[in-house]
Amino acid sequence: MTVARSAESVNAVIKAYDVRGVVGDQIDAEFVEDVGASFARLMRGEGARRIVVGHDMRDSSPALSRAFADGAQSRGLDVVHIGLASTDQLYFASGYLDCPGAMFTASHNPARYNGIKLCRAKARPVGQDTGLAAIKAELTEGVPPYSGGRGATSELDLLGEYAAFLHGLVDLGAIGPLTIAVDAGNGMGGHTVPAVLDSLPQVTIVPLYFELDGSFPNHEANPIDPANLVDLQKLVRDSDADIGLAFDGDADRCFVVDENGDPVPSSAITALVAERELAKEPGAVIIHNLITSRAVPELVRQLGGTPVRTRVGHSFIKQEMAASGAVFGGEHSAHYYFRDFWGADSGMLAALHVLAALGEAHRPMSDLMSSYATYASSGEINSTVADAHERTMAVVDAFADRAHVVDRLDGVTVELADNAWFNLRASNTEPLLRLNVEARSPEEVDALVTEILSVVRS
Repeated sequence: MTVARSAESVNAVIKAYDVRGVVGDQIDAEFVEDVGASFARLMRGEGARRIVVGHDMRDSSPALSRAFADGAQSRGLDVVHIGLASTDQLYFASGYLDCPGAMFTASHNPARYNGIKLCRAKARPVGQDTGLAAIKAELTEGVPPYSGGRGATSELDLLGEYAAFLHGLVDLGAIGPLTIAVDAGNGMGGHTVPAVLDSLPQVTIVPLYFELDGSFPNHEANPIDPANLVDLQKLVRDSDADIGLAFDGDADRCFVVDENGDPVPSSAITALVAERELAKEPGAVIIHNLITSRAVPELVRQLGGTPVRTRVGHSFIKQEMAASGAVFGGEHSAHYYFRDFWGADSGMLAALHVLAALGEAHRPMSDLMSSYATYASSGEINSTVADAHERTMAVVDAFADRAHVVDRLDGVTVELADNAWFNLRASNTEPLLRLNVEARSPEEVDALVTEILSVVRS
């Protein structure tokens, strides 16, 4: 049996749908080895015989992934190492090899962090209620010993197969000529973008920060923060590019800017891809999380599809994808989920859909996207507060006389007159209260944001 740990230390790093913490403080080789042992026990109990492991470019990732693999092998699972990978490449490997997977990454978090994204065979999710709670319990009590044989280890390069698979999911015949500026943020996009995009005819890639560097020397690999898009916006304008793409650290999310360097809302990308998928499968189900623009379900209904609203978070959306048979799902945070990609999220696959649509449209990106962005929104605004629940209830009380509906699916969503709404929810991974506001005009959004934050931050 492995060493027991305090519940407090385990709970600090095993979150709602992944493992994440500061290396050397909250996460070390011994800890992840025990996570690997516990996860292997869980997967062996479900019939698995091997697991695939990948890692990002952080300095700590190779050693931590090997420690995890050692733990999994000690509990009888064979381990297939795919080495450097984006998270969606790991999901591809899980689907392609039909086995559980573990991806070592802390996504967009600073260099001192690392973590693990776990999945079952065919990229099925592992979240708090579907395995992480059991792993927490075993790490707290000590992982039981195993008397069977040790698993074997092997290495496999699947980057080419990953690229070919994505190409087979999107009709790329009309994709060029296009000039595409890409900011990889020194993350895994520098590994996957050349493999996927360089072979496309009539496409010119203008690369930025493609060098793999887990210290993130140029900017945080977190494109949802407008400050981290500034270099890409300048590159798009300076290179006269047709479009700009920005990937986060593990390259499972893709953000888009138009030919003018203006950011394209992720909800608009969700609407565009939903329209393309509904054209292939009329009447299909489209997933959107509760802080995606109302423009998405409105468009889906208009096109004869069925919109389904979910909580925020990949494990929740993946569960609903499987339960509803949805063909596609999108989140405000630029996670895009595809039934044909085992229900998992792939920023690269979403990017291919956008590039195909742009190539077919024969008009500028800004013009193409204008019909999908019909509301103004605040984007996500974070506040650090002492008591998130108390502050949330204070806001609900402040809007009690104007609220048409108060929804508690995930945090609190308050619907107001004329399709205006806002959502307040506590982060699952950080000590933050997150605010999203949408309304008909930027002026109305600004007024609501000011009023709400005056209560949240008082």
